[in-house]
Amino acid sequence: MTAMPVLIAVLCLMAIAYRFYSTFIAARLATLDDLRATPAVKLDDGHNYHPTNKWVLFGHHFAAISGAGPLIGPVLAAQFGYLPGLLWIVIGVCVGGAVQDFLVLVASTRNGGKSLAQIALMHIGKVAGITATIAILFIIVIALAGLGKVVVKALGGETVAYPAASKLIFDSQTIAVGASGLVRVPGGSELRWNDGKSGMKFDEPFDLQLGSTTAESLAAFRSQGTLPADTKRLVPGSSWGTFTIACTIPIALFVGWYMYRLRKGHVVEASLIGAVLTLAATVAGGYVAYTSLGQYFNLSGAQVTLAMAIYGFVASVLPVWLLLCPRDYLSSFLKIGTIILLVVGTLLANPTLHAPAYNTVFAGGGPVVAGKIFPFMFITIMCGAISGFHALVSSGTTPKMVMRESHTRMIGYGAMLVEGLVAVVAMIAAAALPVGDYYAMNTELAKAPRWHDQILQVGGAHGPEHAGGATDNLANYEALTQESLRGRVGGAVTLAVGMAHIFDQATARFMSSNRAALDAMWRYWYHFAIMFEALFILTTIDTGTRIGRFLLQEVLGKVHPSLGLHGKWYSAVLSTVVIVVGWAWFMNSGSFSTIWAMFGIANQMLAVIALAIVSAYFASEGKRRYLWITIIPMCVVLLTTSTAAVQMFMGQIETIRTQLNLLPPARNASLLINSIIQAILTVSMIACADIVVIASAIKIYRLPAGKPQDSAGGLPVNQI
Repeated sequence: MTAMPVLIAVLCLMAIAYRFYSTFIAARLATLDDLRATPAVKLDDGHNYHPTNKWVLFGHHFAAISGAGPLIGPVLAAQFGYLPGLLWIVIGVCVGGAVQDFLVLVASTRNGGKSLAQIALMHIGKVAGITATIAILFIIVIALAGLGKVVVKALGGETVAYPAASKLIFDSQTIAVGASGLVRVPGGSELRWNDGKSGMKFDEPFDLQLGSTTAESLAAFRSQGTLPADTKRLVPGSSWGTFTIACTIPIALFVGWYMYRLRKGHVVEASLIGAVLTLAATVAGGYVAYTSLGQYFNLSGAQVTLAMAIYGFVASVLPVWLLLCPRDYLSSFLKIGTIILLVVGTLLANPTLHAPAYNTVFAGGGPVVAGKIFPFMFITIMCGAISGFHALVSSGTTPKMVMRESHTRMIGYGAMLVEGLVAVVAMIAAAALPVGDYYAMNTELAKAPRWHDQILQVGGAHGPEHAGGATDNLANYEALTQESLRGRVGGAVTLAVGMAHIFDQATARFMSSNRAALDAMWRYWYHFAIMFEALFILTTIDTGTRIGRFLLQEVLGKVHPSLGLHGKWYSAVLSTVVIVVGWAWFMNSGSFSTIWAMFGIANQMLAVIALAIVSAYFASEGKRRYLWITIIPMCVVLLTTSTAAVQMFMGQIETIRTQLNLLPPARNASLLINSIIQAILTVSMIACADIVVIASAIKIYRLPAGKPQDSAGGLPVNQI
């Protein structure tokens, strides 16, 4: 199977859904009416409320909703095969995600641009409104942690321990042990464990820190390859990637000063300058990484986390025009341009999908996603199919800028379809990689020995008869990208290699005779993709931290006015610190797979809450007959997410029980505390969704059928 027919089929299905299903919803449930005044027209103040051209607003809305979720989720879910993920993305976005975004936007536009929590308070009741506020705080903190973890795994260095009593098979003549026990292991070495019954080969060289440098340990290592206890593999950070992303901060500051001070109003001009500078930083990173400055950008995972926390705090308290707005402009250009490039590149390259359509080997869980295909695929792929986070945007800035009600269909439903298309292309990029390469990058180094034999059983696109052929070409990819790629879990590195693969094949259509030039371009394709992904995430982090700060200030303002939005200066600082510490701590509270699953549960539970709220709203408008449009996707997401949440909760309880049964010297206090907090959060998220769903159901049941109910906050029908 090749990618072109898949992509064309998806484009056709999405076009049909937009043309017919969204039109049906607009006419029957939403009953869009351009004679009804929108908040942008009614409350136009030139600042928060402003009528905006629908194409401009489409770009703004798409840039706001399209974080790294639709890029990373499909890459991780490719473990189950490409077909289940593609089906969930296409079906989910057409009947779930796009419907939610569209109808939340309509509901907010009809209610003066109010937020999701305020709509719940107005149309359902106080309990639902408070619960929605709590749920939104959960999703912001956990979402930022999940997305931030992607950056940590892509850029940060780490150390990895191999199984006890394992041995390295190598050419003793090429091994030199440093005074501190540092060893440069050459390519072609082989790791053996389980008394030599299991093994894996490394084509690429890597650094090893021996756990002991006694004469006896060194003799055993040199003669037999026996690894001393506490020996660790050293995985370097990405100096190139870190330098490039660090450069985007002063570039954004310069763009903000340029468009608001030097040449006020020249937005496109400033954005183009920023885009050129960003591309220049990507190229420059390749030189800086190999100079004496490179060591300062070679950060560990903890250092990357600290740097992101500092950035998130500063970006949240700075004026929006100085950093937030210019970064949004830069990311908008890069997002839209790169997505177009990806789609065109996929059609030109038409890569073969090497991954199996359905992976029977890991259907019950694997090295990338630990849980079974049901329900964990549905929470692994979230933003590309349906995302509760989008409801915050659809009830945030966008409804305050809608010029006419009819525009909400294109902006709400249409932008989400484009995000679904992004998710499809991400799945194709992952599936187009050879099976061995996919798992080599997406399996944690410490867990690689455990999964090695099963990975070799994955048959790939050509069926079970090719099982055992899942060897990897990582040494070649590492030479082309000039980065360490093995064990870089989190999806970002895999996607970047997949994107570089597609761009390379597409470019080869026009310059196939110059292989040397194509190979030289690989490292730039790869680091451009890493920068592209990280810029998505950092944009979400600064925006999300600011939104969380506003929400927390609103809550604290009810405790004391000085802590509110218009309170003392320390109110903003205190609220920002709480949000930043929350997501930074949570980012380091577990493995990537755990954090991403928690993010998926929180995000999807918020989608359930959003669909429940709009169901109650449209029922109050006399549209109970068409509530199946929102209730069916709500029930599906509630079922899949609740099942995943319960399974995760049981695992967390088992971890807590195991740790409590251990004596203090053997007990892992950090793991125990993290598991307790994660269990509490999991139960809280389930409770929040259930409370809002039940409150909405009661509200709908009590409404008289077919009769609209007057509500505060709506705008007069014929005043424009």
